[in-house]
Amino acid sequence: MFQGLFKKPLEEEPSTLLDDPWRELRWGNVQEDRQYVQEYKPAQDNIKYLRVLLYGPVGHGKSSFINSVSNVIRGRISIPALASATLSNKSFTKMFETHKFNKGRGNEKTIYPVVFNDIMGVEEGESRGVHEDDIKLALKGHVKEGHKFNPISPLTQRDRGYNPTPSDDDKVHVLVCVISANASQIKPSVLQKMKNVRETASELKIPQMAMMTHIDEACGETEKDLKNVYKSKFLKKKMADFSAAVGIPMNCVFPVKNYSHEIDLNDDTDTVILSALRKMIDFGDDFIEKM
Repeated sequence: MFQGLFKKPLEEEPSTLLDDPWRELRWGNVQEDRQYVQEYKPAQDNIKYLRVLLYGPVGHGKSSFINSVSNVIRGRISIPALASATLSNKSFTKMFETHKFNKGRGNEKTIYPVVFNDIMGVEEGESRGVHEDDIKLALKGHVKEGHKFNPISPLTQRDRGYNPTPSDDDKVHVLVCVISANASQIKPSVLQKMKNVRETASELKIPQMAMMTHIDEACGETEKDLKNVYKSKFLKKKMADFSAAVGIPMNCVFPVKNYSHEIDLNDDTDTVILSALRKMIDFGDDFIEKM
């Protein structure tokens, strides 16, 4: 007769969100943040462009991140870097290419002073993906524009793609690792290659950052509302795990959402990209000032 009256209450599922964001982000400040990026000028007069080199595993969103940055800077959807629309374990980018973003039109056209280099993805095995030695040469400005990467044979001083006398403009001012929050664990051999590149960058005192992409696909709470990005327990753990594995400090790891299917800009998406972009400029300009 009293059956059911004293049933154990159902336990509530633990929340996937923190009560407060663990990192503050200024939402709704897109115009000011965009202006900061658009009006930037390198600290040294002899350097025209702050050069950012992106590297990381295949298919983690390097080219898509460049397109997203272009969208945000120019205030409209644009496609400067061809990106694969399919998941693949082979690199879509084959050549060393500098992506510049146009400012204005016709005779008024100039280039924003922040440029991005996209390279072949880091893959498992000795004869697949970009060779770590090629990334190290790119850091020092020795890789010429248009050089086609050969996983089996890294660039040498005898090759046409080798730049023997790089200027400060040719050298990399910020190294950025691009990693997907939606990917499975990175293979140890890929992780080791990335660590080796990091060590070289550290020796050259080049500032380093990481972009964690696909945060909307990896986390349902962030997909529902991008403002949950720094409340998501899952994303915070992902960032901490990656920081520990590669050695990039947490305050240099930034979660971002790339533009993919959208045909119009979104303020929240712009905000997370601009947050990372402003830090890239700050870190890179500090490095340029000491060159």
